[in-house]
Amino acid sequence: MKSKRFVALASAAALCAAMLGGCGSSSTTATASSTAAGSTASGDKVVKIGVFEPSTGDSASGGKKEMLGMQYANAETPTVEIGGETYQVELVYADNGSSTDKAPSAAAELVSQGVSLVLGSYGSGVSIAGGPVFDDAGLAAVGVTCTNPNVTAGNDYYFRICFLDPFQGTVLANFAKDKFDAKVAYCLGETGNEYDQGLIAYFTQAFEAAGGTVVTASFPTNNSDFSTYLNQAKNEGADVIFTPVSIAYSTQIIQQAAALGIEAPFLGSDTLDDNMVLAAAEGTDIQLYVSTFYQEGGNAAFDEGIKAYINGNAEAMTNNGGNDTIAAVTAMGYDAYYVALEALKAAGSTDPAAVKAALPGVTYDGVSGHIAFDEVGDAIRDTAYIKHSTNDGAWELETQQTVAQ
Repeated sequence: MKSKRFVALASAAALCAAMLGGCGSSSTTATASSTAAGSTASGDKVVKIGVFEPSTGDSASGGKKEMLGMQYANAETPTVEIGGETYQVELVYADNGSSTDKAPSAAAELVSQGVSLVLGSYGSGVSIAGGPVFDDAGLAAVGVTCTNPNVTAGNDYYFRICFLDPFQGTVLANFAKDKFDAKVAYCLGETGNEYDQGLIAYFTQAFEAAGGTVVTASFPTNNSDFSTYLNQAKNEGADVIFTPVSIAYSTQIIQQAAALGIEAPFLGSDTLDDNMVLAAAEGTDIQLYVSTFYQEGGNAAFDEGIKAYINGNAEAMTNNGGNDTIAAVTAMGYDAYYVALEALKAAGSTDPAAVKAALPGVTYDGVSGHIAFDEVGDAIRDTAYIKHSTNDGAWELETQQTVAQ
């Protein structure tokens, strides 16, 4: 397998400014000179990779960080050898708006753009909503951090490189017992949110199987006052509070919990691994632990390269939340791009059917670990990073938690 170059050149960052600026539009191509015929004005061959991510809505912060990893990888490796010929790799964006209502039309937009495969999305709900469109079109999609089992269930065209929620929920339940000797867990999620409710169900199953008691509550969409729920957790004698919610909700929950003096530690899933959540916890006494896919320090060369890339481009810095803290989803987006290149090389063709046929056999050693697919198209993963907020604007690795599969 060809090794990757973990370098970040200032010129590459400058060349990608326009690409990063396109994240807010519903469909933007990374190579403005390309034509529908699959070649640039200079005659270079082009292969298109669809990017199905939220750049607006509640999950925009995570979506932009996930795209950042793809964009950095594309700047680092802008070409791929397919069938003995060199192709320029073009990223084609469609904003799914963090909404299950908007996701199908965004997916259809990528289909109409003639992409060879799709990467995304951040957010299981939008991935599930867009999946049938990719399935009907015979277009393979590679989920990056969408962890709900229903993303791939019944869809032969959806794959993913991240661990799944049954694993993540069990990891966090085990951590609650091991770290805090927790007997009572309070679980809080958004009503009707498949990601939240699915993770709570898996956590509950594992926590109760270990002899614990779970109290669950759900809040309505667009809720902004969480004091009733937080006081309920306190009154129930919760040893831990598990809230696998969106970035937008989690920042409010953390800030309100700090104001109320909540002492029980908070457990969060991969969605809380975000520097906006870090900012909410900064300067507080909140104990915050999250499960995630990567922790800064896991690969020194990647860390150095992506930080140079972020610091060398104002748009990248903005999309990363205003600092150079490396989000796990950025590392995953980076790995997903190289998995896509491996699929294109294995297919020897840009034809979506050939790429889909090649994907099950693709393996890749990325910065987030070894990547391979099982018979469903799910990643074969058995380890999660657990990290905690230092409450001064940084994450610190707590442990790596493994669950036998």
